Amino acid sequence: MSPAATTNGLTNGTNGVNHKLQFEKYYNIINNELTTTAKTRHNINPATTQSNPEVPVSTQDDVDKAVAAARAAFKPWAKVPVEERGQRLRDYADAIESYTDDFANLLTSEQGKPLAQSVQEIGMATTWLRAFSTMKLPENIIEDNEDRQVINRYTPLGVACGIVPWNFPILLAVGKVAPALYTGNTLIIKPSPYTPYCDLKLVELGMQFFPPGVLQALSGEEDLGPMFTAHPDIDKISFTGSSATGKKVMAASAPTLKRVTLELGGNDPAIICEDVDIEKIIPTRLPEEPTEPLPTQLAIVSFLCCSQICMMIKRLYVHSSIYPKFIEAFCAHVKDHMKVGPGTDPNNFIGPVQNSMQYAKVRDMYSQIAEQGWKPALGGDMPNEDPTSKGYFFTPTIIDNPPDDSRIVTEEPFGPILPILKWDHDDEVIARANDTKMGLGASVWSSDLERATGMAKQLEAGSVWVNSHFEVAPGIPFGGHKWSGIGTEWGVNGLKAYCNSQCLWLKKRL
Repeated sequence: MSPAATTNGLTNGTNGVNHKLQFEKYYNIINNELTTTAKTRHNINPATTQSNPEVPVSTQDDVDKAVAAARAAFKPWAKVPVEERGQRLRDYADAIESYTDDFANLLTSEQGKPLAQSVQEIGMATTWLRAFSTMKLPENIIEDNEDRQVINRYTPLGVACGIVPWNFPILLAVGKVAPALYTGNTLIIKPSPYTPYCDLKLVELGMQFFPPGVLQALSGEEDLGPMFTAHPDIDKISFTGSSATGKKVMAASAPTLKRVTLELGGNDPAIICEDVDIEKIIPTRLPEEPTEPLPTQLAIVSFLCCSQICMMIKRLYVHSSIYPKFIEAFCAHVKDHMKVGPGTDPNNFIGPVQNSMQYAKVRDMYSQIAEQGWKPALGGDMPNEDPTSKGYFFTPTIIDNPPDDSRIVTEEPFGPILPILKWDHDDEVIARANDTKMGLGASVWSSDLERATGMAKQLEAGSVWVNSHFEVAPGIPFGGHKWSGIGTEWGVNGLKAYCNSQCLWLKKRL
């Protein structure tokens, strides 16, 4: 359907005109109007430390206006047939795809990841929108006899808020937009203060496809998230971020009994068995074209996006019988093929850490190499204390068999530093892999599928892979165990997370 189409009296906020999206100025989107604020701020390009454009700094009044608009839009939007809601999502995906180059350049300038990885993220986002637009929420007939029929069905919650992190701002925003809107909810996106630009433009583009109040976005500072979690007229918070902040989101949502979905941090282990083909699981090349899918071999799923992904491998356990050969080959590949530098250079695979806060955290982890006597198998150079002239870059570093109780093993660095550890017995390595408060992802690599599957089933994580890692798909639920989250996103489970469960009792005779 075109942006000019209407259903049930609903129209978009652009009077049917397909406006060309401009990428020079950035606004809040409230009730399909572009608004700004008295105070503005800007972020920097983490590769160059040069300033990006100004963005609004939202206030409580902005939040109240957006929530009121979302509440007013909710019931009319929920009455739109699900088929049309799906069609609008597909049209929205087509529009995003038409701006791939613009969004990719913007994403690299604000997040830092290489352009090829930015293009990959945009492609995933459009895939997610199209996949959700055809999913089916089940209506299960639980009981059906001469006396009555009982149906379990799902109804939208109301007004939702999606709090988006800075590592994958496009995909993880769309991963909330698609299920929320498809199930008949309205949604307010709150981008990370570090990466507001793409999300503001995504929602501005959405004005051409969704009625006023259905999809909105507010940018702001660190105090904006608590305004949403405390707001009495928001029904659902979907948060992606750190476990520490997730606990605060959950506590702040409790007084109003908001539904919450929390996708939090990870400390993913990968277990490498002695029967693997090292040359196959450590790739010899990277994709030559931006549209070529990234393989899921070990080096890539350890250092993709400068290791700033919750489901990157954070602990690599290698059987002692192949350990020397493996670590030599792994280090050689990272050194030869994973160049560091600005994401605008197609030869670079590892861009900068995204922001000054994370730079300080990762730098502190690098400082432990000398202080704790860790042995670097690769890298280990201490970066500059002041990165403002050269960008937030780190040399990829591999730590050779550190103690299990060292910080590089027990904490999530969220930067390009990786421990490789020896193991000897299956039960031993499974216990070590599970010895963490986190439980987002894990993997086992072996040519013996039966053995690997048996080991994988014992790992305490929401996603467990055999002979791959960090494979995700829109139709497959995604969430964590333990401190890595509550609930799941994506798939039919992700649709249900934006709904109330209702049992409809139909008495056939009075």
